[in-house]
Amino acid sequence: MTLFVAIGALLALLTLALLTRPLWRGAVPSSAAPIDTVAVKALRRQLEQLAVQKQSGKLGDAQYSKARQALERRLVDAVVSVPAATQAAPPPTPKALLLGLAAFVCAVAAAGYAVVGTPQALDPELAAAAPAAPSGNSHSVTPEQIEAMIEKLAARLKERPDDAEGWVMLGRTYAVLGRHDQAASALKQALALRPDDAMLLADYADALAVVNGRSLEGEPSRLIEQALKVDPNNIKALSLAGTHAFNRKDYAGALRHWEKVAQLAPNSEMARQIQGGIDEARRLAGGTSAPAPQAAAAPPALPGASVSGTVTLAAALAAKAQPDDTVFVFARAVEGPRMPLAILRKQVRDLPLTFTLDDSMAMTPETRLSLMPRVVVGARISARGSAVPQAGDLQGFSAPVAPGASGLKIQIAEVVAAP
Repeated sequence: MTLFVAIGALLALLTLALLTRPLWRGAVPSSAAPIDTVAVKALRRQLEQLAVQKQSGKLGDAQYSKARQALERRLVDAVVSVPAATQAAPPPTPKALLLGLAAFVCAVAAAGYAVVGTPQALDPELAAAAPAAPSGNSHSVTPEQIEAMIEKLAARLKERPDDAEGWVMLGRTYAVLGRHDQAASALKQALALRPDDAMLLADYADALAVVNGRSLEGEPSRLIEQALKVDPNNIKALSLAGTHAFNRKDYAGALRHWEKVAQLAPNSEMARQIQGGIDEARRLAGGTSAPAPQAAAAPPALPGASVSGTVTLAAALAAKAQPDDTVFVFARAVEGPRMPLAILRKQVRDLPLTFTLDDSMAMTPETRLSLMPRVVVGARISARGSAVPQAGDLQGFSAPVAPGASGLKIQIAEVVAAP
């Protein structure tokens, strides 16, 4: 990114130097006329309108480029040309004119890149998260790209610990990967920088609850109350508050919070998830509450939302693994995106390991184990703890199976070769 920006800045400066060559000879004589600001403003407006037409699709790339070059040439002529007629008003100094031209050239360059370029590629986190351009149509984020994003973001936060957005991104990424203790730590850093962020308070409460055995008692409960004071309509805080009330057998309180979620976002994924809880809380509360708005139906799931079995390490490879090395157990669709449908993180010391992968371990609601007709279950040992497969890692896979399969036996017996 730094090299790209440096090259762009150098080209802009070279362009500016060529355009302003007449000005380096000294100040404009007092008999010269001032810049025709009316004409300059009109041409700049035309440039802006041209960019809008390009962005809306009214102009093709070739038409836009040709028209823009013509307008820029006219604009430069209007700025640097000296009319023959003598004007009474004093001309601007070369320094002021150079500064104005520098700003103009930079603005045109930035606007042109924003219209026809890819500004998102300048963000290292977004670039790391964006999937490589494959030959097919898949746009899923792979575990390798997520792990690369995590490493770059964590390194950046060591240098910029006051970056609240960075800590939030890191915490939520850890949560998606099931690394909830690290998620809680990152979200705590973010919360110290943004203590009045309702969504951040709810995310931190959720991560702490998972770390504490999925209990919302104590600190998570306090954080949820604080979030609702900041924003009484925060969907996640309301959902967590309803769960906490239900666990305490306060069914009326659970209904109050959950029904508010259903009213605020009737077609959301959250509303679909809590609908069963609303029905159960209404039954336990005696059915006195008004029916909640019906959410749109979730995508149909196939019977059997889990796969289970055991993972073992071949004796021939035992010497190549250390007890603290990371073990990833994951399920992937046989046909479809390479993103794991469910993932579990353990250590070599836990082997042999009995595992169950289900929809609660999904990375996104759209890529769930129960929605796929066939999956492959794999296990990989990484000495670096990286989700990116690297030479020297140890791995093993099952044959394709249908969701609901149990008794799978996966042996880690293969060394990942160098690419």
